Amino acid sequence: MRIRNLAYIFLMTLALAGCNDALDTASIDLSKVANKVEQPLPSHILADMAKKGMDRNSPIMIRIFKEEGAMEILKANQNNRFEVIAAYNICAWSGRLGPKVKEGDRQAPEGFYMLTPANLNPNSKYYLAINTGFPNRYDAANGRTGANLMIHGACSSSGCYSMTDQQVLEIYAFARDAFKGGQKAIQLEAFPFRMTAENMWKHRLSPNIEFWKMLKVGYDNFEVTKRPPEVEVCEKKYVFNQQASGPFNAGGKCPVMTAPPALQMALASYDKQYQADYAAATKKYSDMAWYDPTEAERKAVVAKQRKGHDLAYAPTGTALAAGKMMKVADLESMMSNQSAQQVARGGTVASPTTTASIRLATSAPDAAAQQTGGPLIAANIPANVPIPMANPMSPVVNPLAYAPNPAVETAQTEPAKKPPFWKFWAKSE
Repeated sequence: MRIRNLAYIFLMTLALAGCNDALDTASIDLSKVANKVEQPLPSHILADMAKKGMDRNSPIMIRIFKEEGAMEILKANQNNRFEVIAAYNICAWSGRLGPKVKEGDRQAPEGFYMLTPANLNPNSKYYLAINTGFPNRYDAANGRTGANLMIHGACSSSGCYSMTDQQVLEIYAFARDAFKGGQKAIQLEAFPFRMTAENMWKHRLSPNIEFWKMLKVGYDNFEVTKRPPEVEVCEKKYVFNQQASGPFNAGGKCPVMTAPPALQMALASYDKQYQADYAAATKKYSDMAWYDPTEAERKAVVAKQRKGHDLAYAPTGTALAAGKMMKVADLESMMSNQSAQQVARGGTVASPTTTASIRLATSAPDAAAQQTGGPLIAANIPANVPIPMANPMSPVVNPLAYAPNPAVETAQTEPAKKPPFWKFWAKSE
Protein backbone atom coordinates (compact mmCIF):
# COMPACT_ATOMS: atom_id res chain seq x y z
CA MET A 1 0.00 0.00 0.00
CA ARG A 2 2.84 2.34 0.92
CA ILE A 3 4.58 1.68 -2.38
CA ARG A 4 1.38 2.51 -4.23
CA ASN A 5 1.10 5.83 -2.37
CA LEU A 6 4.70 6.69 -3.14
CA ALA A 7 4.11 5.93 -6.80
CA TYR A 8 1.04 8.17 -6.76
CA ILE A 9 3.02 11.04 -5.21
CA PHE A 10 5.73 10.58 -7.82
CA LEU A 11 3.21 10.75 -10.67
CA MET A 12 1.61 13.86 -9.18
CA THR A 13 5.04 15.49 -8.97
CA LEU A 14 5.59 14.83 -12.67
CA ALA A 15 2.18 16.23 -13.50
CA LEU A 16 2.93 19.42 -11.59
CA ALA A 17 6.30 19.66 -13.29
CA GLY A 18 4.44 19.65 -16.60
CA CYS A 19 2.89 22.97 -15.58
CA ASN A 20 6.21 24.39 -14.49
CA ASP A 21 7.65 27.32 -16.42
CA ALA A 22 10.95 25.52 -16.95
CA LEU A 23 10.93 21.93 -18.13
CA ASP A 24 14.20 20.14 -18.74
CA THR A 25 14.53 19.62 -22.49
CA ALA A 26 16.47 16.41 -21.95
CA SER A 27 13.23 14.82 -20.70
CA ILE A 28 10.89 16.48 -23.20
CA ASP A 29 9.17 14.51 -25.91
CA LEU A 30 9.33 17.04 -28.74
CA SER A 31 6.13 15.69 -30.22
CA LYS A 32 4.37 16.93 -27.09
CA VAL A 33 5.78 20.47 -27.14
CA ALA A 34 2.66 22.55 -27.60
CA ASN A 35 4.40 25.77 -28.62
CA LYS A 36 8.05 25.41 -29.66
CA VAL A 37 8.42 29.17 -30.18
CA GLU A 38 7.54 29.90 -26.54
CA GLN A 39 9.04 26.75 -24.98
CA PRO A 40 10.80 27.90 -21.78
CA LEU A 41 14.44 27.20 -21.03
CA PRO A 42 15.12 24.16 -18.82
CA SER A 43 15.20 24.61 -15.06
CA HIS A 44 18.89 23.71 -14.71
CA ILE A 45 19.86 26.56 -17.04
CA LEU A 46 17.66 29.05 -15.18
CA ALA A 47 19.22 27.91 -11.91
CA ASP A 48 22.71 28.37 -13.37
CA MET A 49 21.76 31.88 -14.50
CA ALA A 50 20.72 32.77 -10.97
CA LYS A 51 24.02 31.47 -9.58
CA LYS A 52 25.98 33.56 -12.08
CA GLY A 53 24.01 36.75 -11.47
CA MET A 54 22.33 36.74 -14.87
CA ASP A 55 18.84 38.01 -15.57
CA ARG A 56 16.67 35.71 -17.65
CA ASN A 57 16.25 38.42 -20.30
CA SER A 58 19.77 39.87 -20.26
CA PRO A 59 21.75 40.09 -23.57
CA ILE A 60 23.43 37.08 -25.13
CA MET A 61 26.05 36.42 -27.79
CA ILE A 62 26.85 33.22 -29.71
CA ARG A 63 30.26 31.78 -30.52
CA ILE A 64 30.95 28.92 -32.95
CA PHE A 65 34.18 26.93 -33.26
CA LYS A 66 34.12 24.74 -36.37
CA GLU A 67 37.09 22.47 -35.74
CA GLU A 68 35.91 21.60 -32.24
CA GLY A 69 32.31 21.31 -33.46
CA ALA A 70 31.21 23.55 -30.60
CA MET A 71 28.60 26.28 -30.14
CA GLU A 72 28.47 28.44 -27.02
CA ILE A 73 25.76 30.75 -25.71
CA LEU A 74 27.25 33.53 -23.58
CA LYS A 75 25.10 35.78 -21.42
CA ALA A 76 25.66 39.12 -19.70
CA ASN A 77 25.92 39.05 -15.92
CA GLN A 78 25.31 41.94 -13.52
CA ASN A 79 28.71 43.44 -14.41
CA ASN A 80 27.89 43.39 -18.14
CA ARG A 81 30.54 40.71 -18.69
CA PHE A 82 29.56 37.80 -20.91
CA GLU A 83 30.25 34.24 -19.84
CA VAL A 84 29.22 30.83 -21.11
CA ILE A 85 25.79 29.72 -19.91
CA ALA A 86 25.29 26.80 -22.35
CA ALA A 87 27.49 24.81 -24.72
CA TYR A 88 26.48 22.41 -27.47
CA ASN A 89 28.13 19.95 -29.83
CA ILE A 90 27.27 21.01 -33.38
CA CYS A 91 25.52 18.06 -34.99
CA ALA A 92 26.47 18.88 -38.59
CA TRP A 93 28.44 21.50 -40.53
CA SER A 94 29.51 21.09 -44.12
CA GLY A 95 32.73 21.69 -46.01
CA ARG A 96 36.10 22.26 -44.38
CA LEU A 97 37.66 24.98 -42.29
CA GLY A 98 37.57 28.35 -44.02
CA PRO A 99 35.01 31.02 -44.89
CA LYS A 100 32.07 30.74 -47.24
CA VAL A 101 33.06 32.33 -50.55
CA LYS A 102 30.32 31.60 -53.07
CA GLU A 103 26.87 30.11 -53.44
CA GLY A 104 27.06 26.32 -53.66
CA ASP A 105 30.51 25.84 -52.12
CA ARG A 106 28.93 24.05 -49.12
CA GLN A 107 31.04 26.13 -46.75
CA ALA A 108 29.59 27.34 -43.43
CA PRO A 109 30.25 31.06 -42.76
CA GLU A 110 33.09 32.40 -40.63
CA GLY A 111 33.09 35.96 -39.35
CA PHE A 112 31.06 38.41 -37.26
CA TYR A 113 27.31 38.59 -37.82
CA MET A 114 24.44 40.43 -36.17
CA LEU A 115 21.16 38.68 -35.51
CA THR A 116 17.95 40.68 -35.08
CA PRO A 117 14.43 39.39 -34.33
CA ALA A 118 13.89 39.29 -38.11
CA ASN A 119 16.54 36.53 -38.30
CA LEU A 120 14.40 34.14 -36.26
CA ASN A 121 12.36 31.68 -38.30
CA PRO A 122 9.70 29.93 -36.21
CA ASN A 123 8.27 28.19 -39.29
CA SER A 124 11.42 26.49 -40.54
CA LYS A 125 11.11 23.04 -42.09
CA TYR A 126 14.16 22.23 -39.97
CA TYR A 127 12.15 22.58 -36.75
CA LEU A 128 13.40 26.09 -35.79
CA ALA A 129 15.99 28.27 -37.47
CA ILE A 130 18.04 31.44 -37.01
CA ASN A 131 19.46 33.09 -40.13
CA THR A 132 23.16 33.92 -39.65
CA GLY A 133 22.84 37.10 -41.71
CA PHE A 134 25.36 35.95 -44.33
CA PRO A 135 26.47 37.84 -46.36
CA ASN A 136 27.24 40.77 -44.07
CA ARG A 137 28.98 43.98 -45.18
CA TYR A 138 32.41 42.36 -45.09
CA ASP A 139 31.24 39.44 -47.23
CA ALA A 140 29.46 41.71 -49.72
CA ALA A 141 32.47 44.03 -50.05
CA ASN A 142 34.64 40.99 -50.85
CA GLY A 143 32.23 39.62 -53.45
CA ARG A 144 31.13 36.62 -51.39
CA THR A 145 27.76 35.15 -52.31
CA GLY A 146 25.19 32.87 -50.73
CA ALA A 147 21.90 33.08 -48.87
CA ASN A 148 19.81 31.36 -46.23
CA LEU A 149 22.75 30.19 -44.15
CA MET A 150 21.16 29.09 -40.91
CA ILE A 151 21.53 27.71 -37.43
CA HIS A 152 18.73 25.13 -37.49
CA GLY A 153 17.58 21.72 -36.31
CA ALA A 154 17.34 18.37 -38.15
CA CYS A 155 21.10 17.61 -38.04
CA SER A 156 21.73 18.00 -41.76
CA SER A 157 23.85 20.73 -43.36
CA SER A 158 24.62 22.18 -46.79
CA GLY A 159 26.44 25.28 -45.58
CA CYS A 160 24.57 25.74 -42.32
CA TYR A 161 25.29 25.00 -38.68
CA SER A 162 22.82 22.25 -37.91
CA MET A 163 21.88 21.19 -34.40
CA THR A 164 19.54 18.56 -33.01
CA ASP A 165 15.94 19.69 -32.63
CA GLN A 166 16.26 19.73 -28.84
CA GLN A 167 19.39 21.87 -29.03
CA VAL A 168 17.87 24.42 -31.39
CA LEU A 169 14.81 24.58 -29.15
CA GLU A 170 17.06 25.91 -26.36
CA ILE A 171 19.14 28.18 -28.61
CA TYR A 172 15.99 29.75 -30.03
CA ALA A 173 14.67 30.28 -26.47
CA PHE A 174 17.88 32.06 -25.46
CA ALA A 175 17.54 34.47 -28.38
CA ARG A 176 13.81 34.98 -27.84
CA ASP A 177 14.27 35.82 -24.14
CA ALA A 178 17.12 38.25 -24.88
CA PHE A 179 15.03 40.08 -27.47
CA LYS A 180 12.14 40.23 -25.01
CA GLY A 181 14.54 41.90 -22.56
CA GLY A 182 15.28 44.67 -25.04
CA GLN A 183 18.39 43.44 -26.87
CA LYS A 184 18.23 44.77 -30.41
CA ALA A 185 20.87 42.59 -32.02
CA ILE A 186 22.80 39.47 -30.97
CA GLN A 187 26.41 39.08 -32.09
CA LEU A 188 27.29 35.77 -33.71
CA GLU A 189 31.03 35.07 -33.88
CA ALA A 190 31.95 32.11 -36.10
CA PHE A 191 35.58 30.97 -35.90
CA PRO A 192 37.46 28.11 -37.57
CA PHE A 193 38.80 27.01 -34.16
CA ARG A 194 39.63 28.41 -30.74
CA MET A 195 42.23 30.95 -31.68
CA THR A 196 44.99 29.93 -29.32
CA ALA A 197 48.66 30.27 -30.12
CA GLU A 198 48.98 26.52 -30.54
CA ASN A 199 46.05 26.34 -32.96
CA MET A 200 47.36 29.28 -34.98
CA TRP A 201 50.71 27.51 -35.30
CA LYS A 202 49.09 24.23 -36.36
CA HIS A 203 47.15 26.02 -39.11
CA ARG A 204 49.89 28.47 -40.13
CA LEU A 205 50.20 26.93 -43.62
CA SER A 206 46.54 27.33 -44.55
CA PRO A 207 45.79 29.82 -47.34
CA ASN A 208 43.12 31.16 -44.97
CA ILE A 209 45.64 32.22 -42.32
CA GLU A 210 45.53 35.95 -43.13
CA PHE A 211 41.73 35.96 -42.91
CA TRP A 212 41.90 34.07 -39.62
CA LYS A 213 44.47 36.48 -38.20
CA MET A 214 41.99 39.28 -38.91
CA LEU A 215 39.22 37.39 -37.10
CA LYS A 216 41.58 36.78 -34.22
CA VAL A 217 41.74 40.51 -33.47
CA GLY A 218 38.03 40.40 -32.67
CA TYR A 219 38.55 37.16 -30.75
CA ASP A 220 41.26 38.80 -28.64
CA ASN A 221 39.12 41.86 -27.98
CA PHE A 222 36.43 39.66 -26.48
CA GLU A 223 38.89 37.61 -24.45
CA VAL A 224 40.21 40.82 -22.89
CA THR A 225 36.92 42.65 -22.34
CA LYS A 226 34.44 39.77 -22.02
CA ARG A 227 32.07 41.88 -24.09
CA PRO A 228 31.12 41.54 -27.77
CA PRO A 229 33.40 43.87 -29.72
CA GLU A 230 32.13 46.86 -31.69
CA VAL A 231 32.58 45.69 -35.29
CA GLU A 232 33.04 47.88 -38.37
CA VAL A 233 34.18 47.23 -41.93
CA CYS A 234 36.42 49.40 -44.10
CA GLU A 235 38.94 48.72 -46.86
CA LYS A 236 37.19 45.33 -47.14
CA LYS A 237 38.47 44.38 -43.67
CA TYR A 238 36.99 43.96 -40.21
CA VAL A 239 38.06 46.47 -37.56
CA PHE A 240 37.20 46.23 -33.88
CA ASN A 241 36.56 48.71 -31.06
CA GLN A 242 37.86 51.71 -32.95
CA GLN A 243 37.09 55.37 -32.29
CA ALA A 244 36.95 56.95 -35.74
CA SER A 245 37.23 60.45 -37.20
CA GLY A 246 34.45 59.78 -39.70
CA PRO A 247 32.06 57.18 -41.12
CA PHE A 248 33.01 53.65 -42.10
CA ASN A 249 32.54 52.36 -45.62
CA ALA A 250 33.02 48.64 -46.24
CA GLY A 251 34.81 49.10 -49.55
CA GLY A 252 36.21 52.58 -48.94
CA LYS A 253 39.23 53.95 -47.16
CA CYS A 254 39.22 53.63 -43.39
CA PRO A 255 38.86 56.85 -41.40
CA VAL A 256 41.54 57.79 -38.89
CA MET A 257 41.09 55.31 -36.02
CA THR A 258 42.33 54.89 -32.47
CA ALA A 259 41.55 52.34 -29.77
CA PRO A 260 40.83 53.37 -26.17
CA PRO A 261 44.12 53.50 -24.19
CA ALA A 262 42.90 50.99 -21.59
CA LEU A 263 42.06 48.53 -24.34
CA GLN A 264 45.43 49.01 -26.01
CA MET A 265 47.23 48.26 -22.76
CA ALA A 266 45.14 45.16 -22.05
CA LEU A 267 45.64 43.81 -25.57
CA ALA A 268 49.39 44.42 -25.36
CA SER A 269 49.57 42.41 -22.14
CA TYR A 270 47.45 39.69 -23.72
CA ASP A 271 49.68 39.56 -26.78
CA LYS A 272 52.83 39.29 -24.67
CA GLN A 273 51.61 35.98 -23.29
CA TYR A 274 50.56 34.91 -26.75
CA GLN A 275 54.06 35.46 -28.15
CA ALA A 276 55.50 33.21 -25.46
CA ASP A 277 52.87 30.55 -26.19
CA TYR A 278 53.49 30.78 -29.93
CA ALA A 279 57.23 30.31 -29.41
CA ALA A 280 56.48 27.24 -27.29
CA ALA A 281 54.19 25.82 -30.01
CA THR A 282 56.88 26.46 -32.63
CA LYS A 283 59.37 24.46 -30.59
CA LYS A 284 56.85 21.72 -29.75
CA TYR A 285 55.69 21.04 -33.31
CA SER A 286 58.74 22.16 -35.30
CA ASP A 287 58.20 20.91 -38.88
CA MET A 288 54.65 19.64 -38.21
CA ALA A 289 51.32 21.04 -39.45
CA TRP A 290 47.67 20.10 -39.16
CA TYR A 291 45.82 18.13 -41.82
CA ASP A 292 42.28 19.48 -42.08
CA PRO A 293 40.02 16.52 -42.89
CA THR A 294 37.38 16.48 -45.60
CA GLU A 295 33.70 16.36 -44.73
CA ALA A 296 33.62 12.73 -45.89
CA GLU A 297 36.45 11.86 -43.52
CA ARG A 298 34.60 13.52 -40.64
CA LYS A 299 31.38 11.68 -41.50
CA ALA A 300 33.21 8.34 -41.56
CA VAL A 301 34.27 8.80 -37.95
CA VAL A 302 30.67 9.23 -36.77
CA ALA A 303 28.93 6.88 -39.22
CA LYS A 304 27.53 4.75 -36.40
CA GLN A 305 25.58 7.73 -35.05
CA ARG A 306 23.21 7.54 -38.03
CA LYS A 307 21.89 4.12 -37.04
CA GLY A 308 18.28 4.30 -35.94
CA HIS A 309 17.68 7.69 -37.59
CA ASP A 310 16.12 8.63 -40.91
CA LEU A 311 18.29 9.40 -43.94
CA ALA A 312 18.08 13.15 -43.42
CA TYR A 313 19.96 12.85 -40.12
CA ALA A 314 23.60 13.38 -41.12
CA PRO A 315 26.05 14.19 -38.31
CA THR A 316 29.48 15.21 -39.57
CA GLY A 317 31.67 14.89 -36.50
CA THR A 318 34.54 17.14 -35.47
CA ALA A 319 37.65 17.97 -37.45
CA LEU A 320 39.66 17.22 -34.30
CA ALA A 321 38.55 13.60 -34.38
CA ALA A 322 39.25 13.10 -38.10
CA GLY A 323 42.29 15.37 -38.64
CA LYS A 324 45.89 14.88 -37.55
CA MET A 325 49.29 16.47 -37.20
CA MET A 326 51.70 15.55 -40.00
CA LYS A 327 55.18 16.37 -41.15
CA VAL A 328 55.03 19.23 -43.62
CA ALA A 329 56.62 17.14 -46.39
CA ASP A 330 54.04 14.38 -45.95
CA LEU A 331 51.22 16.91 -45.85
CA GLU A 332 52.46 18.50 -49.07
CA SER A 333 52.48 15.11 -50.77
CA MET A 334 48.99 14.24 -49.51
CA MET A 335 47.48 17.53 -50.65
CA SER A 336 49.12 17.20 -54.08
CA ASN A 337 47.63 13.71 -54.48
CA GLN A 338 44.18 14.92 -53.40
CA SER A 339 44.35 17.78 -55.89
CA ALA A 340 45.41 15.47 -58.71
CA GLN A 341 42.59 13.02 -57.94
CA GLN A 342 40.04 15.84 -57.86
CA VAL A 343 41.20 17.19 -61.21
CA ALA A 344 41.10 13.68 -62.69
CA ARG A 345 37.46 13.41 -61.61
CA GLY A 346 36.73 16.67 -63.44
CA GLY A 347 36.37 18.76 -60.29
CA THR A 348 37.95 22.01 -59.23
CA VAL A 349 40.63 22.22 -56.60
CA ALA A 350 39.64 23.91 -53.36
CA SER A 351 41.87 22.35 -50.75
CA PRO A 352 42.31 24.07 -47.38
CA THR A 353 46.10 23.76 -47.43
CA THR A 354 47.68 24.15 -50.86
CA THR A 355 51.08 22.98 -52.00
CA ALA A 356 52.03 26.56 -52.85
CA SER A 357 51.22 27.84 -49.38
CA ILE A 358 53.19 25.02 -47.76
CA ARG A 359 56.26 25.71 -49.90
CA LEU A 360 56.02 29.43 -49.17
CA ALA A 361 55.88 28.89 -45.43
CA THR A 362 58.60 26.25 -45.30
CA SER A 363 60.94 28.35 -47.43
CA ALA A 364 60.47 31.32 -45.12
CA PRO A 365 60.38 29.95 -41.56
CA ASP A 366 61.13 33.33 -40.05
CA ALA A 367 58.00 34.78 -41.67
CA ALA A 368 55.94 31.81 -40.55
CA ALA A 369 57.12 32.33 -37.00
CA GLN A 370 55.71 35.84 -37.14
CA GLN A 371 52.10 34.62 -37.51
CA THR A 372 49.81 35.90 -34.82
CA GLY A 373 47.07 34.05 -33.01
CA GLY A 374 45.14 34.00 -29.75
CA PRO A 375 47.02 33.49 -26.49
CA LEU A 376 46.27 30.48 -24.35
CA ILE A 377 46.23 32.60 -21.19
CA ALA A 378 45.57 36.28 -20.65
CA ALA A 379 48.55 37.72 -18.84
CA ASN A 380 47.92 39.61 -15.61
CA ILE A 381 44.76 41.39 -16.77
CA PRO A 382 42.49 42.39 -13.88
CA ALA A 383 38.91 41.16 -14.22
CA ASN A 384 37.63 44.70 -13.84
CA VAL A 385 39.85 46.39 -16.42
CA PRO A 386 37.75 49.30 -17.76
CA ILE A 387 37.33 48.52 -21.45
CA PRO A 388 34.89 50.92 -23.18
CA MET A 389 32.30 48.98 -25.18
CA ALA A 390 28.96 49.48 -26.87
CA ASN A 391 25.93 48.60 -24.80
CA PRO A 392 24.14 45.56 -26.34
CA MET A 393 20.90 46.90 -24.85
CA SER A 394 21.25 50.11 -26.84
CA PRO A 395 18.53 50.64 -29.46
CA VAL A 396 21.23 51.73 -31.92
CA VAL A 397 22.33 48.92 -34.24
CA ASN A 398 25.42 49.46 -36.35
CA PRO A 399 24.12 49.38 -39.95
CA LEU A 400 27.54 49.59 -41.57
CA ALA A 401 28.91 46.41 -40.06
CA TYR A 402 25.73 44.37 -40.15
CA ALA A 403 22.76 44.08 -42.48
CA PRO A 404 20.70 41.05 -43.55
CA ASN A 405 21.67 40.08 -47.10
CA PRO A 406 23.03 43.56 -47.95
CA ALA A 407 23.70 44.83 -51.44
CA VAL A 408 27.20 45.92 -52.33
CA GLU A 409 27.88 49.21 -50.62
CA THR A 410 27.82 52.36 -52.73
CA ALA A 411 28.66 55.88 -51.63
CA GLN A 412 29.52 56.86 -48.10
CA THR A 413 26.62 58.14 -46.04
CA GLU A 414 26.48 60.46 -43.11
CA PRO A 415 26.90 58.57 -39.82
CA ALA A 416 23.88 58.39 -37.53
CA LYS A 417 23.89 60.98 -34.78
CA LYS A 418 24.62 58.94 -31.68
CA PRO A 419 26.89 59.13 -28.65
CA PRO A 420 30.37 57.65 -29.18
CA PHE A 421 30.32 53.96 -28.25
CA TRP A 422 33.05 54.26 -25.63
CA LYS A 423 30.76 56.33 -23.39
CA PHE A 424 27.83 53.92 -23.21
CA TRP A 425 29.05 52.01 -20.19
CA ALA A 426 31.19 54.68 -18.58
CA LYS A 427 29.39 54.27 -15.23
CA SER A 428 29.17 50.48 -15.25
CA GLU A 429 32.72 49.75 -14.17
